[in-house]
Amino acid sequence: MVAGVDHKALRAQAVEIGEDRAVTVNKRSLIDKQLSRYSRPWSTLRELIQNAADAAASRVVIKIETNPSTRVPTPQSDDPSARLKHVLHNHTISQWVIENNGHVFGPDDWARLQEISSGNPDEDKIGAFGVGFYSVFSISERPYISSGSEALEFYWKDNDLRTKRFRSPQTTETVFQLPARDAGSSVPYGQELSSLCEFLTGSMTFIKLQSIELFIDEWRMLRLTKSIADAVILRVPADTNKSTSDKLMRVSQVARQAVQLEAEWMKALDSTSSLRSGRDINATLETTTKSVFSFFKRKLDTPSQNTTKREQEEKSAANAIVHDMTATSRHKAFFHINKASISTNVNRELGAEFLRLRKKSPPKATTVSFLAQSYDEQAASSLNEPTVASKLFKSVVPGNKGHIYIGFTTSQTTGLAAHLEIPALVPTVEREQLDLNSKHIKEWNTELLRAAGIVSRISWSSATTNLQEQLSKYPGMTERKVLAPHELQEVLPAVKWLYGSFDWSSTTPLSDVGSYIQNAFWNCGKDFSLISSRGFVPLDNVRVSPDDLSFVEELPIVPEPLLQFGLIKRLRAGDVLSDVQIEDIVTILEKSKRTRTPVQLQQLLTYLATKARANTIDQREIRSVLNATVASDEEVVPTQIIALNEVKEHINPDKIPPDMPVPPSTIPFKYTKKLSKFDTDALGFRELDPLKWLQWLVDSKDNGKLTSEQNIETNPTFAGNVLKALSKNWSGMSQDSKTSMTALLENQRIIPTKQGMKKPSETYFSSVKLFADLPVIIPLPNVKDVFLTTLGVRKTLEIGVVFDRLMSGSSQQWSHVDLIKYLASVWDDVPTRDRERLKSTPVCPAELLEGKPSEQRYRISELYEPGDSLRRLGLPILQWPSNYNAQSKEAKLLGILGLRDAPPYTDLVNIIATAGQSANSSLREFALKYFIENSQSKGYITAPIASVKVPFLPVQGSEGKLSIPANCFTNERVAVLGFELLRPDLHKYAVLLGVPADPPIDRCIQKLMKKPPRTNRQAREMFGYMTSRIGVITNQHVEVLESANIVPITTLKNALEDEGSHIRHLPPRMCFLGDGGDLASLCDFVDFGKEAELFLLRCGSKHEPTMSDLALLLTQQPAKMLNKLGIDKYLQVLVKLAHEWGSLKKDKSLVEKMQQAPFLLATKIEAPDESSGPEENDEKGGSKKWHLAKASDVVIVDEIGNYNLFKTNVLAAPQQDEMLEDMYAQLGVPGLSSLVEERQQISGLGPDNRPNQRTALHLQSIVRERARLFLYDYSKESLHPNRESKWLEKNLTVQTVRSIVIKTSMRGTDIKHIQEKTATLRQESNRNWVICITEKYNMAQVSRALARLLLVRPKPRDWMVLTEFLRSELSGLQEAGINVDRILRQKEKEAKVAEERHQHQLEQEQRARDQREALQREMNIQGGQGTNKDMDEQTQDSTPGTFPGSSDGMEHKTEDKKEPESLFGGFKKMFGLDTARKPQPTLSDGERIAHDDNAHGIEHEPPYSASEPNEKPSSTKPPATPMTPQQLHDLTRKALQTTRPHTSSTLQSEPAVHKVEEMHTTCDAKPGMNITYTGSASNHRVFLDNEVLQTGTTAADFMTANRTGLAHFASVLQDCATIYNLPPSSLQIFYDASSTTMAFNQNKSLFFNYRYFKQDHLPMLEAGDKDLPVRHWATTTAHELAHNIEGDHNVRFQNVWQALIETHIPNIAEVAAGPPRQAAPPPSPRQGPPRAPPPPSGTAAFKGAFKR
Repeated sequence: MVAGVDHKALRAQAVEIGEDRAVTVNKRSLIDKQLSRYSRPWSTLRELIQNAADAAASRVVIKIETNPSTRVPTPQSDDPSARLKHVLHNHTISQWVIENNGHVFGPDDWARLQEISSGNPDEDKIGAFGVGFYSVFSISERPYISSGSEALEFYWKDNDLRTKRFRSPQTTETVFQLPARDAGSSVPYGQELSSLCEFLTGSMTFIKLQSIELFIDEWRMLRLTKSIADAVILRVPADTNKSTSDKLMRVSQVARQAVQLEAEWMKALDSTSSLRSGRDINATLETTTKSVFSFFKRKLDTPSQNTTKREQEEKSAANAIVHDMTATSRHKAFFHINKASISTNVNRELGAEFLRLRKKSPPKATTVSFLAQSYDEQAASSLNEPTVASKLFKSVVPGNKGHIYIGFTTSQTTGLAAHLEIPALVPTVEREQLDLNSKHIKEWNTELLRAAGIVSRISWSSATTNLQEQLSKYPGMTERKVLAPHELQEVLPAVKWLYGSFDWSSTTPLSDVGSYIQNAFWNCGKDFSLISSRGFVPLDNVRVSPDDLSFVEELPIVPEPLLQFGLIKRLRAGDVLSDVQIEDIVTILEKSKRTRTPVQLQQLLTYLATKARANTIDQREIRSVLNATVASDEEVVPTQIIALNEVKEHINPDKIPPDMPVPPSTIPFKYTKKLSKFDTDALGFRELDPLKWLQWLVDSKDNGKLTSEQNIETNPTFAGNVLKALSKNWSGMSQDSKTSMTALLENQRIIPTKQGMKKPSETYFSSVKLFADLPVIIPLPNVKDVFLTTLGVRKTLEIGVVFDRLMSGSSQQWSHVDLIKYLASVWDDVPTRDRERLKSTPVCPAELLEGKPSEQRYRISELYEPGDSLRRLGLPILQWPSNYNAQSKEAKLLGILGLRDAPPYTDLVNIIATAGQSANSSLREFALKYFIENSQSKGYITAPIASVKVPFLPVQGSEGKLSIPANCFTNERVAVLGFELLRPDLHKYAVLLGVPADPPIDRCIQKLMKKPPRTNRQAREMFGYMTSRIGVITNQHVEVLESANIVPITTLKNALEDEGSHIRHLPPRMCFLGDGGDLASLCDFVDFGKEAELFLLRCGSKHEPTMSDLALLLTQQPAKMLNKLGIDKYLQVLVKLAHEWGSLKKDKSLVEKMQQAPFLLATKIEAPDESSGPEENDEKGGSKKWHLAKASDVVIVDEIGNYNLFKTNVLAAPQQDEMLEDMYAQLGVPGLSSLVEERQQISGLGPDNRPNQRTALHLQSIVRERARLFLYDYSKESLHPNRESKWLEKNLTVQTVRSIVIKTSMRGTDIKHIQEKTATLRQESNRNWVICITEKYNMAQVSRALARLLLVRPKPRDWMVLTEFLRSELSGLQEAGINVDRILRQKEKEAKVAEERHQHQLEQEQRARDQREALQREMNIQGGQGTNKDMDEQTQDSTPGTFPGSSDGMEHKTEDKKEPESLFGGFKKMFGLDTARKPQPTLSDGERIAHDDNAHGIEHEPPYSASEPNEKPSSTKPPATPMTPQQLHDLTRKALQTTRPHTSSTLQSEPAVHKVEEMHTTCDAKPGMNITYTGSASNHRVFLDNEVLQTGTTAADFMTANRTGLAHFASVLQDCATIYNLPPSSLQIFYDASSTTMAFNQNKSLFFNYRYFKQDHLPMLEAGDKDLPVRHWATTTAHELAHNIEGDHNVRFQNVWQALIETHIPNIAEVAAGPPRQAAPPPSPRQGPPRAPPPPSGTAAFKGAFKR
């Protein structure tokens, strides 16, 4: 970008003094390019014919003048055909001459002719010598025009087009002479001549010419003559909206003109227009000649009968070509044009834009013409056969696809079988398509297309009106308003032709054109009529149906042949023309005044049945049709009117004879006899039920609806036929129907007897001959006895008659025994009514004690059959004088009549209960025995005995007490809850007696809660029983029990012996199981045995308290807990809670209690107390006191310096564990720094008093440099926002001052401290910070100030690390393993990339503001130079220390490709932790030091790989997902918590090798282990390799020889356990002789090799130096702890390992720097066989946490 250039001034200067030159145009190129846009043939003729039409010409003559052939001589024959053939075959074109008789040119025409694109300003003209005229240059270089008295010739001078204009003889015609551009141009012939003639014929379609003639020399090849009849104004339907949607166009009127177009052509056109392809007529003639010769040869060689049809056709074609060239043919085509006058209403904006684009105003009036053929016109034209005439007229007659014409045809179709001429349409330049791109032109064209749609609609209406007038003459339309089939067939061809003309296909190439026309067609009017079975009917009333609906001939239906037309399909697809719906049929039937004939009724029913079978109609619709249908049957006298809304049934002739009278609700059988059962069901006609039919016969016998011959009570014959029909249906009737029919007929005199018509109950079968005067039925053929019997016809005399005639008033009286015997003999014939009467009549006496009958009579159902057992139970027995035989007919009849053989269970229960109450034990026991023994035979086993509410069962422990089945049980254990037990001898019958084994669990729970146990024995028994029911205790029960006070807690040790002990009851969820151990004094522990324990566990008790329980306990009783546990264990509990804080904090109520309760341990330093021991006082003379306090009263020591000042004034949170501090913070404990205020007094800040700044500048450079190294491994979350190393360079300075005094005070107190310091941090503004130092500054104070500035929450280890960075030289840091160069280079590179990116963005913004082309080019050049410069910079050599594969792009030397390390790896070297990299001189070649849980080594620190420099890491594995700090925190905690002792006395494992895919290491090797427990060193178990034992060394020998070394190793491992807060027993010692394994992890138990310690670190311990050993083995311990989480050496493992060490660096440094731990007493070897200690239980392991 060139700065300082005033482009506006430069432009003004160029306009004022710049060189003025005209723009030149290459006219030849311009015209050639313009001609290239005329792609269609005969474009020149089209333009000239259009110009002739615009000049009002009536005739155009086109002449093709030829030049003779120079190769083929002219034939000498006088045959005109031969000469014409020669001209067509051999001549070339000399020139084209086009003449017209229109107006001659005027001055304006001559002027426009010489101007390109000037056009004709006449708005009514399509075009006049604009661009179109110059199409003549496509065939001629020197066009010549003569018109009137003037002439003009064009010629070329180089690429410049010029003209010569001159006077010529006066003429009335205009002539265009166009000398051929190419002297060798062939005369049109073949397909080319055919194409020319077709074009000229098509030109006559709309053009205002009467004739066109085509000559080739003197031969007139074609003459076209057009005749137009007088116009007839069409009637526009009243509902037609003649305005377009945007109101730009309005149709004023439409006139119809009949047109006749006649063509006369020479026969030469016939041959050239044949369907054979190709232009070369020579080839055609040659082929034909060969065919002729071959034909004659075959004629001579073979019999005449072998001449084929093909040979005859070839001969005819050859003769046609040779002999008929000059003969003429003639044909006429007929069509009509509907021409509409259109008025326009163009707004000012559109008119101005139209004028600007078209150089002429839009016309105020224009036309739209619709050209089509009617059916009669196409028949008269006869163009259906593939003849020359059909080819000539194919562009005139629309056929299937009409085109849009703008004077001449375009390539745009209309979608109709009609042409549309719209002269005012604006086409594209080549006039082939419509312009729908320009906004204003598109608006104009769109409105014109809509006007064309309106004209099309008017044309449709006119055509339909003509057809309608034709239809009105048919008799069917005049008489019945329905077309007869033959009448419809006569008019159908014309209708098909009309519908085919309006088929509305898609338009091409622009589909939108058809949309505009169609939308206007459909939307311009509401009334639209279609041909139907009732003539032309409005569209809304016409329907489509594929079915025969002659039964509703009033409904207009589209004839089936018309359904295939696109017009109909489009109307149906748009839901405008719908299929016949049931509602349509219903409407016609309801509105019709005529009834249906029998034939129509049958058709209607058949139609409905067919639709029902197809599942296209439902019952509701069927019923709606039937309800609207009324039919009349004139064949019946009088005429029968059938209203189908009343019809509900039809006749089944198999059930009811068809000739029988039926109710009005039943349709006559003749209408349904052809319908299936499915059909009648679908129509909703159910079968006429014989019962309903009978009811109608009964009801109609007296109301005059039936004749006397049809009366069932008076005509025996008719009654017999009815009974015959009913009897036939009797077996198939339901019982209810039979009952109803019986009830209906029992009071009707329908049975013919000898005594006349009688009711059924009054008649008897002929077999009853007891009395002669009985009314016996006469014979009824085909009437079943069972039917008559059911009606009441008797086969026996009724009981009353028997009683009256045989037993009363006679000396021979029957006893009850005689009566029973008689009835038994005729029982099958006794009617039901008599049977019921017999059952309800007391006819039998009971048995007295002496066996005599009682005077009182009983119903048979009130008595029991004779028997001793029943007599003993005291039941009423039937009196039977003789021996009672239970198998006799009489006994069976008595059983039918209700005689009892056993008492019901309720009576038996009452007998037992009553006997028990009256102390009648013998009756009670007998009744119980009877119940049990007869349970199967008498059905007592199914009796609901369990629901009996009468006490009748004897219970255990009380002789006279009875219980109901629901209140006594068989399980002996339920007695402890106070439930009754069934008598033991009845237990085996408990199911029969309805006695359950156990009470419902709800009742048990109620009993337990109402009366809980008071002693341990009761608790054991009650809870033990409840355990046996644990399977039915639901969660709802548990919710009740866990809060119920049911667990007894006693203050005495032996509550079993002293039941008067003081007890209290607690809910199960507040109790713990077992002895409790150390927790017994803190929590309520109970022990009621293993069985009871299961019930309590189900109810919410636990074996030991959870962390939530402990937390709640601490908040409730903090002082008590502290007294019981002591400070150390209480603090360990808090640490455990802190480690579980992630889950504890989810309990919001618990967190609130922890925030309010004074349960947090805190220390306060108090003045020395002489009574206190020296161990309680700190090194500065104060004593540390522990306190319990709330969160609001404690502070977190986040700045040790301030704490030392105010430690006697604050309660400080413990500092042993970071997670504990985090928990304190989340409970609301503030940091100490938030309560402390500092005021600085600094001298030497002013410029006059400022000391030398050399020291400050030096320190400033160190701070800026080392800060990059220090911050490299810190995450963004650990830093203050945007305070990275680059920020320090801009915002931090170091300044030397003379002195620094800090006044520190604490808010809320009057305590103040004044300190002199050598370094402090001071803020001068919002961004600028200064570290002030004195000449002799303390680097630790500088580190603290800097750490507070950079880190959000600096830790002591951060200050320590930062101090080491600031103190150490870069070389020392490099030796410590920190890749200083790489870190600094990467930081510099990141800064450089950011700066370049920022600069590049500025440059882009600057370039975007400058738009000048020259200045842009200059800037691009500069940009290219900058790119080259960047490329040069990229090719510079990289310095050593960069990452392998980094973006520097250079290949690094081998010595530079050292294995990269993290910053943490350097610290391990600095603290002496990186011993794994040091060579081991005591090992043999090839050995290496490795850790092994599965032989996992520590040779490579995280996160870098151990690959050789030339090894390429795999790119197929995805990168490991980084872990969040919280995830790392959780994993490290898990690694510590899951460590455990190894309890087995041996350890054996197989060696293995497996690949670690995620890391670049090749594989992990796992050596095999085979070690045995040999003894202990302090709390660490010692194992010895079995290979060593096999050498003869015993366990005792090894332990004795290494007593001192093992004691020192145990002290180091004890330090490691202290650092990581691990149980010492989880760290094991092993010894082998040759493996490379330094340590391994076996199932989360850690093993450490004593051999490596003995070689490397034992001498240091013996010399009193434990620093390096502790650091080394602490790192090794962290390595193995990380394997608790991840077995492989992958990224996840390395992250956990690194996090473990980083978290415990202060502990490592503190323990390593402390005095050596005094070695424990020397270990003793094991005595006796190896014995592993028992594994700790869950409770023991938990209590171990408190012991630690």
